[in-house]
Amino acid sequence: MQKQPSIPEKPVSDLWRPELTRLPTRNPAMRLTRWFVRGLARILVFFWIRLEVHGAENYPQQGPALLALNHLGDADAVVILAVLTPMPDFIGKIELYDLPLLGALMDAMGVIWVHRGRPDRRALKAALDGLALGRIIGLAPEARESLSGVLEFATEGAAFLALKAGAPIVPVTLTGTENDRLYGNMKRLRRTAVSLTVGRPFRLPGGIDRPTATRLIMETLARQLPPEYRGVYGYVG
Repeated sequence: MQKQPSIPEKPVSDLWRPELTRLPTRNPAMRLTRWFVRGLARILVFFWIRLEVHGAENYPQQGPALLALNHLGDADAVVILAVLTPMPDFIGKIELYDLPLLGALMDAMGVIWVHRGRPDRRALKAALDGLALGRIIGLAPEARESLSGVLEFATEGAAFLALKAGAPIVPVTLTGTENDRLYGNMKRLRRTAVSLTVGRPFRLPGGIDRPTATRLIMETLARQLPPEYRGVYGYVG
């Protein structure tokens, strides 16, 4: 097996607010917020995006499952929230919590806040607890929005969760959601062509280490993407 290349420097959260990290509690207020967010996401997609969806039938109707996606821009989550039901519990960077309106809305709809680049055991425990309860947990293995618009080397968080929980992985890939492209079209009052692909859920083989598991996850995402989006995983056929 090919050895996983070394991972370049990733963002490290300056904030440290572990008291905010927890598994979201399912209650009427959260369900109402999710209903509102889904409706808002569908309106945004209708007006600003020409969306093609492939493989929607592969999305599970219940967990446990780990949704792993590539992360190109701000619209990634909007598209997923508009299309995929049931809504996953996303792992989100703690820096978003303090953003006016958006942070409060994300917290109310149920996000597992994570401190990137730190040993955030509370976030890992919250995600594992969610999987144990049969939830769908969503995260970007690259641990940030791609700086190059293509796949970057991933961190090992997704692999750790999948191996520890024994949960299936749902590979989700997007194209066309790059911020420059999307916001540029919005300024010209144009809709942007975007694709969303949901691959078949798969499980990692037993007895492998996290670097190997990470590579397998990212190679699966790469196979769902056009060659120009595969980046450092472009060797995948």
